[in-house]
Parts: sequence; structure tokens; C-alpha cells
Amino acid sequence: MAGGREQYHRQLAEQGKMFVRRRLERLFGPGGIEWEDGLFAEVQNPELPADAVVTGVGRVGDRRVAFAATDSTVKAGSMGPKSVEKILRIQETAMRLGIPILYLMDSAGARIVDQVRNFPGRRHGGRIFYNQVHMSGVVPQISVLFGPSPAGAAYIPAFSDVVIMVEGQASAYLGSPRMAEMAIGEKVTLEEMGGARMHCTVSGLGDFLVESEEEAIRLVQAYLSYMPSNWQELPPLAEPQPPEEGIDLETTVPADQNRPFDMYAFIRGLVDAGSFLEVKRLFAPELITGLARLGGQVVGVVANQPRVKGGTLFVDSADKGARFIWLCNAYNIPLLFLADVPGFMIGSAVERQGIIRHGAKMIAAVSEATVPKISVIVRKCYGAGLYAMAGPAFGTDAVLALPSAQVAVMGPEAAVNAVFYNDIQAIPDPDERRRFVAEQRERYARDIDIFRLAGELIVDDIVAPSELRDQLIRRFRALRGRRGTLPAKHCPVHPV
Repeated sequence: MAGGREQYHRQLAEQGKMFVRRRLERLFGPGGIEWEDGLFAEVQNPELPADAVVTGVGRVGDRRVAFAATDSTVKAGSMGPKSVEKILRIQETAMRLGIPILYLMDSAGARIVDQVRNFPGRRHGGRIFYNQVHMSGVVPQISVLFGPSPAGAAYIPAFSDVVIMVEGQASAYLGSPRMAEMAIGEKVTLEEMGGARMHCTVSGLGDFLVESEEEAIRLVQAYLSYMPSNWQELPPLAEPQPPEEGIDLETTVPADQNRPFDMYAFIRGLVDAGSFLEVKRLFAPELITGLARLGGQVVGVVANQPRVKGGTLFVDSADKGARFIWLCNAYNIPLLFLADVPGFMIGSAVERQGIIRHGAKMIAAVSEATVPKISVIVRKCYGAGLYAMAGPAFGTDAVLALPSAQVAVMGPEAAVNAVFYNDIQAIPDPDERRRFVAEQRERYARDIDIFRLAGELIVDDIVAPSELRDQLIRRFRALRGRRGTLPAKHCPVHPV
């Protein structure tokens, strides 16, 4: 239980890190670990206490949770044959009990000197990832990277539901900077290659970037409060709270469709105060995703952010949205879409990046989601942005609109230019040209008037901002626990 040699404990302290058992004590509280498995792994080898990983089951509040936590004071937390077997067994325990599992990583990866005994076989390292894939959507899987998670170990966070990374300490990479220089001649720092900030801002592997281990532990506890223990349960209810004070939803959204506003303020004025837990805040910030509570009930929020790139959807934001929708759908979390979107980005650069393919991924996720879905057209919702934000064609339980809303293939400016370009160019007088353009835009605006769309049953209700929260609470309360059904099929082929 003391871990490795004293010198390695001193190194941990110098790096500002906790010993693995201290982390577990902070997470579960004194006496919070109900049992530990495999404590005596490699007990006859004084160099390998517990074979560098602590596994067992503890309680976070009233929630029973399984854990696998690497011990970096023992062979730098590298995984040997017994540590792999311990991880496999705790995964199997989590599945049998139907409880979440935590992977607390600070590891040098696989122990290469033992590769024949822990890499290629049926119950070797690959089986960890096989199990993770089969556990996905069955029990919540959370990875916390307190230090490195290199090479094969990097796939543990990749297959988890969410990944928390400690800035300045955590890293994940398939090949180290030294290996990259030898193999492909690239000179790069560890932070550039696979540091926490890079993964939370550029690659999207990380969901939460935290400043300390204490913050990481608090975040695990908070995240679990939104999750059921497994896919067969509903998320836990909490005591309803009023929204944040001082936010007037009536004045938050400007009437001018082209004037940006802060969607965060709209969210805070809508959900229970202090309940919004954002996922992937630093990655593709033009789309906001996060967990919140409405009248005490957990909802997943998918919202466009007009302050960033006008809220336009890009390749990364489509991936981010799809991943979050799949997460919520797996664990019975209703989805609330807050739309103010000009559509998907256009241009040769995004076409080469696969915007059609990635956009299809988000639309597929919306189509597959069988949890309750409510879409609110906050302001504009143009083109395929309506589809990505759960428009009426996607099994949505309700499509609500604020009085400021517009739904169209494109905005008035772009539409008039597209349809009447030749007519506009043929008018020689500048004043007459402006007058013609203004008349056509006004006609187009009348055509997409939100009350006309409500009259055509395209939206279910037009709701004043001040009344939106109460209506959403009533609707989600009535829908609690409802699951839709999809046609039976062997296996879908997803856009990737």
C-alpha cells in the first residue's frame, strides 16, 4: 500500500502531484473505498507492489463506483501482466454491478520488458479496449489524466465517455517526441505533441482542462451527479433551483439577426442556477455543449454561440455535437437544442476537410437519439443548421420559437442575391437598385415570418423568452423516461 521507493514519492511531491492512494482518499473520502482487488499482485517482487495499479470499488456520495488507478511510484505506473489483469477484472465487475468506472491515469504505458505476457494475448492489453467498447453506453466511463498516458494507454481516454486533463501534468500520445524525431525526423515538445491544453483545444481528446488534481477530483464528483449508474436508469433528480439572478431573457437576444450575443448568458438565465457543466468548452467553441438542470431534472444542452464565428457549424463543432448527443442518448438524458445558426460553413477549405461527411455525422446523431428532444429556435436557423439542431423532421418532441426567430434555407440578404443577382446587376441606377433589393428582402422576410411558420405547423409554439423556462420544465417533466424506437437493424454504418 505504500507504493514504490521513497525517492519516487519525493519526485511526485516535487512535481506537485499526489500519491495514488491520496487521490483515492480525496475522491472517495475516508473509508469511502468499500473494497480493493488485487492488492497482493506481484507480492513476492518488492519492486512491483500491487503491480503499479490500484483497483476496487468505492462510493462517491451514495453512488457506488469502480476504479482503476495507476501508481506512478512503481515502474512509472507502467502496466505489467498482473496490472492488465486487474484492470480487466474491475471492468468486468463494473459491468456485473452496473456501476460507473473511473480510470485514473499517471502511467508510462505498457511495460515493454513484459510485452509477450501483457501485449498480444486474449487477456492482455488489447482486451482493455475491447471491454471499453462493449461497455460504452452501458456504464459511464470517466478518464482522469493526472500525468502521462502514452502509446497504447492513450486509447483508454479515447474510449472513455469524458476525459479530464490536469494542465502542465497530463499528456497523451501514441509516440513520444523522441520517437517522432527518430522515426519521421520531427522535433517537437511534449506539450506540442500531446499536452493537456493541446488535446482540449486542438485535437478534442480532452473534455475538461483543469488547473490542479483537486479540481479534477471535484469535477469527477460533479459529473457523476448528472449521470445514472448505467443505461437502464434515469439521471438523478435534484432539488429545483431558480435561474441565475440578474439575467433578463427578454433583452438578452437582439432583434438584429446579424448582431452577436452571448449564448452563455441565455443558458444561465434559463437553467437552474449554478447547474451548467460545460463539456469541451475550449474545443470548437462556436458550439456549446454541456449538462444542466431544469427544475431539478438533468438535460443536455446543445447551443450555437453567435459570438464565435457567428455560430456557424464547422467540422470540429459537428464532431463535438455528435459525440455529446450520443453521450446523452446513451444515458437517458433529454436534449435541449438552442438554435441561432447560419448553417454549416462553406468554402473549399472546409469541403476538403469533409464538412459534408462530418455534418452528416451530427445529423445522424440527432436522428438516432431516442431520448426526449426539444428544439428552441432562439433567433435564426438557416439551411442544414435546422437539421443539425433537431428541427421538426427529426423526431423532435417539440419545436419552440421565440418571437425573434427565423427559419429558412438562407437569410434574406443571401437569398435575394442568389435569386435576383442578374436582375440587380441589370439596374443601372444605384438608388433604384437599392430600392429593388430592399423590396425583395422585405418580401422574403414576410415569407419566412415565424407566425406564418407556426400557422403551417412547422413550429409548435411561439414562446416569449420570459415564459420559456416554465414551458420547458413542464414539457421535460411530462417526457421524463420516454424513449422512442428506431427500426430494427443489424448495425448502422455511421459517417466518420
